[in-house]
Amino acid sequence: MEKNKVYIETYGCQMNLADSEIVKSILKDKGYGFTDDLNSANVILLNTCSVRDNAEQRIYGRLGNIKKQKDNNPGTVIGILGCMAERLRKDLIEEKQIVDLVVGPDEYRRLPEFIDTAYAGEKGIGVKLSKTETYDDIIPYREDGLSAWISVMRGCDKFCTFCVVPFTRGRERSRNLDSVVNEVKQLSGRGFKEVTLLGQNVNSYNDNGRDFADLLAAVAVVDSSMRIRFTTSHPQDLSDKLLYTIAEHENLCNYIHLPVQSGSDRILELMNRTYTIEHYLNLIEKARKIIPGVSFSTDIIAGFPTETEEDHKMTLEVMRKVRYDGAYMFKYSPREGTKAYKMKDDVPEEVKGRRLSEIIDLQQKISYEINQTLINTTETVLVEGFSRKSDEFHSGRTGTNKVVIFPVMNGVKAGDYVSVKINRATSATLFGEVEKILAIEKTSITKTG
Repeated sequence: MEKNKVYIETYGCQMNLADSEIVKSILKDKGYGFTDDLNSANVILLNTCSVRDNAEQRIYGRLGNIKKQKDNNPGTVIGILGCMAERLRKDLIEEKQIVDLVVGPDEYRRLPEFIDTAYAGEKGIGVKLSKTETYDDIIPYREDGLSAWISVMRGCDKFCTFCVVPFTRGRERSRNLDSVVNEVKQLSGRGFKEVTLLGQNVNSYNDNGRDFADLLAAVAVVDSSMRIRFTTSHPQDLSDKLLYTIAEHENLCNYIHLPVQSGSDRILELMNRTYTIEHYLNLIEKARKIIPGVSFSTDIIAGFPTETEEDHKMTLEVMRKVRYDGAYMFKYSPREGTKAYKMKDDVPEEVKGRRLSEIIDLQQKISYEINQTLINTTETVLVEGFSRKSDEFHSGRTGTNKVVIFPVMNGVKAGDYVSVKINRATSATLFGEVEKILAIEKTSITKTG
């Protein structure tokens, strides 16, 4: 086994994927190598998520599996990174004695130091939250590819009562706009075709008065052949300026992820979401006027404390009014340290499960109906590679984030833009035939019409 081989598993959101690339960059600078084979590693790191309880339970289960590796190679260093490290450091170090180090999201620069400490037989713990750390000066370690995640800000100031993020990732702080633009330039030079700008509440980005709309506009003109996406948005901060910026630039995708969480104003107030359903629906209507063809996805929580059947029906009604293209739907799970944790979790599990099933069934019906309207239309698709099921088909996505499957055609390869005539659709996928390969120049362009 080679010295200093690191194996990293990443759980949870895209922010964690971006953080793992930062971790790799820091370790690479210190001479570490990487492996995709857990059994050949002498440093095993799990980058974790604490947003939902089942995510944490998966990590505990994984640690049980990794214990065999530790038993076979006692010198192996086992580390927990990310949100779970900050939240459960005592439990992980003292009770799960397999763990040698726990490092929170703001202490990754010290990771090589903590690994050295673990090699010396001591436990490494770094979980302080920072008011300033953005890793602005670190270029993430990325393999060549088509798509990249770029973290443009860290932390959150919203303090939704169900969410642990402000406690595990700290308060909001934004990266320098110019450093983000330079990172996009570098990715463009390497042939990347799509970047997603990330933040817990990305549209509250603020670099000395330069807001998220300014950042999007600056990124968009770097390379007009590169698609730009972003996530996640909070309804309170979705400005008119941001909507007009999306409409102006052809390569800013007509897709907005806008979590609603509940259709009940009473529940939204208990969640500290700081908007009403009327405000939310007005935003949707305004966005659809400003950005023709815009698509929306959302987050919905079923069974928040005190949620009644009437509250649940209000959520279903909002779904019918908005008609989301897709949604991430979950049962409420109490997270220790949040305000909602002190509320009585009084919705029975079987009721949560039934309500979640109704939400999922309705969303699948709406997604299916929306996708049926796209049959016989032509969509611009970025080819991402072969489909998961067969090398006889390519898979790609539209600007509105819909997955498209189409037969392999001579001359078409990953990274190409193609026009695809849609001939069939399910609730999750569009199917079609390539009409032609599109040539999209690397120049600044704006939308017309």
